[in-house]
Amino acid sequence: MNRKEFRDLATPDEARDAIDSLALEGGIERVPLEDARGRVLVARLDAELDVPGFDRASLDGYALRARDTFGADEADPARLEVVGEVHAGAKPDVELEEGQAAEISTGAVMPDGADAMVPVERTDTDGDGSEVLVRTSVAPGDNVMFAGADVAAGERALGPGTTITPRDIGLLSALGIDEVPVRAKPRVGIVSTGDELVRPGDDLESERGEIYDVNSYTIAAGVEDAGGEAVLYPHAGDEQEEMERILRTAAEECDLVLSSGSTSASAVDVIYRVIEEQGELLLHGVSVKPGKPMLIGRLDDSAYVGLPGYPVSAMMVFRTFVAPAIREAAGRPEPAAATVSGRLARQERYEEGRHRLMPVGLVTDGDGETLVYPVDKGSGATTSLADADGVVEVGPETDYLEEGEPLTVTLFSPDVRPPTLFGVGEDDPTFSRVLDGLENPRYLSVGSRPGLRRLRDDVPDVAVAAGPLEREGAATAAESERAEGRANDATVLGQWTREWGLVVQAGNPNEIEGLEDLVDRDLRFVNRTTDSGLRSSLGAAVADLAETRGADRHDIVDAIDGFDLGLRAHESPARKVIARDADAGLGLRETAERLDLGFVSLGEQPVRVLANPDRTEKEGVRELERALSDVSTE
Repeated sequence: MNRKEFRDLATPDEARDAIDSLALEGGIERVPLEDARGRVLVARLDAELDVPGFDRASLDGYALRARDTFGADEADPARLEVVGEVHAGAKPDVELEEGQAAEISTGAVMPDGADAMVPVERTDTDGDGSEVLVRTSVAPGDNVMFAGADVAAGERALGPGTTITPRDIGLLSALGIDEVPVRAKPRVGIVSTGDELVRPGDDLESERGEIYDVNSYTIAAGVEDAGGEAVLYPHAGDEQEEMERILRTAAEECDLVLSSGSTSASAVDVIYRVIEEQGELLLHGVSVKPGKPMLIGRLDDSAYVGLPGYPVSAMMVFRTFVAPAIREAAGRPEPAAATVSGRLARQERYEEGRHRLMPVGLVTDGDGETLVYPVDKGSGATTSLADADGVVEVGPETDYLEEGEPLTVTLFSPDVRPPTLFGVGEDDPTFSRVLDGLENPRYLSVGSRPGLRRLRDDVPDVAVAAGPLEREGAATAAESERAEGRANDATVLGQWTREWGLVVQAGNPNEIEGLEDLVDRDLRFVNRTTDSGLRSSLGAAVADLAETRGADRHDIVDAIDGFDLGLRAHESPARKVIARDADAGLGLRETAERLDLGFVSLGEQPVRVLANPDRTEKEGVRELERALSDVSTE
């Protein structure tokens, strides 16, 4: 099978023009009023009756003839005969003559002969209620809403293109309208491709390389937000005939088909062949990062856009190119651009010569100024968007952004709230519980040393570091001194200890007693990454064992099967033990107990929460310090 090669990439503007050339409109439909909120009217609606349809009292009080009150005041009230009562929802059975009044409720029909009403608090009654003393004068029409005062029959109520709000539903209800003509939502079929995909909730076989389908659900949510109707279809495998069958079904039933995956240059990425052979391929490949392998075309009578498979690429391309087209087809106005200005927290290099859509986060410094930092773990990492607040677009001619450079961030939505506290560093269960009690924190588990580096660069508010700070196998003493220096320059907000060691099978069937067993016996071990504080403690323990045995440290490391296999999260080695892919994994006692596993202690290590000294007065940092007072130990 021949591979598709990307030669002449389209520009972002050419991609937008190609999508604009597709017809996505879903037509017109009538919907009941209870389903009309957020829909877009396609025709003008005029009032067929007056609202209100009668003259009604605005307050509780007395209906009367205004001229009977002329000259009345507190000292000389007008005395009127009370001849009846009028309640809301009832037809008046009285007609007022000169010198008469009727007690009336708010919203009730004004009786014949009355042209005004006076509030009850401006009146007094005699003992038997047969007369009322009116202590103020009123003019004709006072405290009365006349028929048609709200909406008059024949008046324009709502125009075409109106996005129906709850207020509009109130108006339509008042007019007696129970069904409205609206633009049909564009039906958007969503097809995720790949034999490796599994629906969330189904069993996952990681040993077969299966992963949960992220794109179907994130794209469907984006379609609904843009005003479309999302329709999820079964996964399409990597075989062309099956893929063609599912895509054709979606094209028959939808105005737009969105697929994700199978768009790149891989030999098994065959969607572009389906579109070329069964439809019309308008464009394949856009000079944008992320998102280069985007497809645009037609399949039967449906528009088609192929999104990249990586979640970040798929969502960035959808948000930038597809969502605006869906909004236009649905009649939804483009949302007001919510932007924030800030300064780049650290320098950023980019030399690929493509238009870049860079996910970024926001944090305020000690002076309250907004800093912008890139959040990019790669296109395959869903948290690149979950941990970001917006996007910065960088033109293809820019290959370097200077620290402190002013930037404009387009927020993912106007209601985005930057975090009150931004922290980075060690993955620690105790600190995770502390974060649960804070207002709106953001924490990136990057490891102890990377956390300290970022703290040194003045990006986060706090960093969490665990274990000895010297790097495992550090080439020079200076390396350790730099790590220690980063910690010494910071303010310690709190600290505690945690017990670390080897997580083993329940009951410890291999009778592992310590680090020596990993060296001397044929046991499979799973380590943490070199950025982890646990790995630093293990490195120190290995060095001690080598010194005790008079051996070279590297020989000890080489004797441990799996020492170089490092996993990022603190539970990951334990999960390998559960799956019986390892006999022991580096971890915490707390993790072992929570997962009902065995544990061999290798010691305790300190965990420190360190604050940027310039941000100790920031409210989010002070809130954290108060929360840490319950867990910190000296």
